[in-house]
Amino acid sequence: MPTRIPKPEDFSHLVPSLHVSLTFPEVPETTTAILILFHGLGDSEASFTTLAKNMNLPGVLAISVRGVSPLPPSMLGLPDPDIARPTKHFHWGDDLTLSTVTGDLDPDPGFSKAEQLVLGRLIRETLVEKCGWETNDILLFGFGQGGSLALGLSSRLRGGERVVDISEGGSGNIGSAFKGALSIGGPLPTSMIPTLSVREKARTPVLVCHGKESEVLDASAMDVIKKEFADAREVKWRKNDDGMPKNRDEMLPIMQFFAERLRGW
Repeated sequence: MPTRIPKPEDFSHLVPSLHVSLTFPEVPETTTAILILFHGLGDSEASFTTLAKNMNLPGVLAISVRGVSPLPPSMLGLPDPDIARPTKHFHWGDDLTLSTVTGDLDPDPGFSKAEQLVLGRLIRETLVEKCGWETNDILLFGFGQGGSLALGLSSRLRGGERVVDISEGGSGNIGSAFKGALSIGGPLPTSMIPTLSVREKARTPVLVCHGKESEVLDASAMDVIKKEFADAREVKWRKNDDGMPKNRDEMLPIMQFFAERLRGW
């Protein structure tokens, strides 16, 4: 089917299961690619809506997505929400579990619900089937747990496999690669790696950025990513932590990656 520029009403059927915020190019008719953004643990789509506006990628419709489940404010040391003050903190996992090793939240809580809603309903049902886009028109960008989701969805989308529950409608085969995926501080979840012993590498080009003392993106975690992706690149910042980029030097490789992928290299 011919491609058309998505309209806000195209996404209304996703509510209340999934909430998105749209940032169109200054001239919407110039849209040639779509960027889907996933915030980190305990955040919301609002911060990445601002990020999309600040990056202002030419010809790109940015879709910032809210995490699929609310995060209990008590985990952040905040008071419980009420009707007048609903929570602004969300996560992408199927559950909230603590790691038996570190005692911190498990970095791989399972992403089945997020996969069904994002890959199944947002990407396949809305962008591909309703609006005529292809997965190789779509970039993914996530931070922390959202970065893990971006890598995980890219891992699941390999070889044109049936990556979503086809009982929800549609053929299930939506393409074999995204235009690109970028993770800041988020490892590839083991739960989103196909279990076939003989499997081809995922063809989505990926960029992973992290601090030099990253606890979740150590050499072992990067080896897993490079094993599962045909084109996996790593940027190790001078700073120790995996926080969002705060200066030009940290942001430069991200913008270079986007520029490369938008040119189709």
